[in-house]
Amino acid sequence: MKQPLAFRVRPQHSNEILGQDHLLNEGQILQRCLEKKQLFSMIFYGPPGTGKTTLAMVLANELGIPYRLFNAVTGNKKDLETIFEESRFYHPLVIIIDEVHRLNKDKQDLLLPYVESGALILIGATTSNPYFAINPAIRSRCHLFEIMPLKQQHLIAALYHAVQDPRGLNNEVTLKKEAAELIARQSNGDLRYALNLLEIAAIACTNNTIQKEDLLRINPRAALSLSRSDDGHYDAVSAFQKSIRGSDVQAALYYLARLAAAQDMDSIERRLLVIAYEDVGLGNPAACARTLSALDAAKRIGFPEALIPLSNAVIELALSPKSRSACEGGHAAMEMVQQGDFSIPAYLRYTPVGLSEEEQYDYARPDLWPWIQYLPDSIKEAVFYVPSRTGSFEKQLAANYDELKKISRTADLKSLKKRKK
Repeated sequence: MKQPLAFRVRPQHSNEILGQDHLLNEGQILQRCLEKKQLFSMIFYGPPGTGKTTLAMVLANELGIPYRLFNAVTGNKKDLETIFEESRFYHPLVIIIDEVHRLNKDKQDLLLPYVESGALILIGATTSNPYFAINPAIRSRCHLFEIMPLKQQHLIAALYHAVQDPRGLNNEVTLKKEAAELIARQSNGDLRYALNLLEIAAIACTNNTIQKEDLLRINPRAALSLSRSDDGHYDAVSAFQKSIRGSDVQAALYYLARLAAAQDMDSIERRLLVIAYEDVGLGNPAACARTLSALDAAKRIGFPEALIPLSNAVIELALSPKSRSACEGGHAAMEMVQQGDFSIPAYLRYTPVGLSEEEQYDYARPDLWPWIQYLPDSIKEAVFYVPSRTGSFEKQLAANYDELKKISRTADLKSLKKRKK
């Protein structure tokens, strides 16, 4: 039984790696590692099928460093201990960990001393965002590198290489241009998926020639891409959000249907949640919770019926009052944070030092809380949130905000406390 095509035609050298020019071009970090013959612990993160594990293996091979593969899900402590024992005979030994974000605490406790001492060089691979999914103990010992989705030209080049490579299809079939382009479009940057589809097509094709019709027969969803440009999918996602933002409910439903026809729940989910909080926001805050409920129902039901709760959410979002005030307020505050570290008033600190009791925040005087200055002194007049006054909910918030603005806030808590309750 042959190994899968995607495994057989794995790159052996760094110049065969596709689509990662930001790491492997002349002067880039991994290219410099190869030139200087040095390697350090790192984590590759990115979509599936983009070559994270393959890149790790290529780096170890080109530098002549032995490596061992370990899967954080299926591997056990005994497997790790075997690798630790081997590290005594190799200086260093590379351990390549797939699904590194799934590494549990027990395995981490065993692994970390070896990584810390340099006995093992850890190269992790994950499809999750390492800033959220990777345990800080692992993350702090590794450099993080994003592995990018492959572009269409990279996928097409890889497909023809697999057809011609003696390890692959060895020119036993011919791949027509329109078939190669269709596979590349369908693969969405995932080379493993593209090669798997190519392998099936090579079995199913007639006269040893892979044509578009063969792909449509074995993968009917491919027909959804035939009338699109290369960027058609992203154009539909963009038009989807803009239609809801522009309150065009008919267009919003049309673009929802296009995405649903491709069963692209991931894009629909991301866009609807962004729209709910960014574009509708405080104009109809209840729509945010209802959008989450609709998405949960859609994922439980599955396509094609998922279109029903999704349509409910889209119609409400499209016809809701729009307010970007919360989104813009958050971004304005972030811009201020990035300008510098403004000192938090002493009376707001968790453990204020050097303040008399009269100068400290009083938990027993809620009547004084609206009169206290909370922003750092140097930016006490800063304004981040500006009400848009759309929708009944934000109109009420704006009315409350207008009343609160009439209050003169102060940092003089000692004087403030002299007020009677």
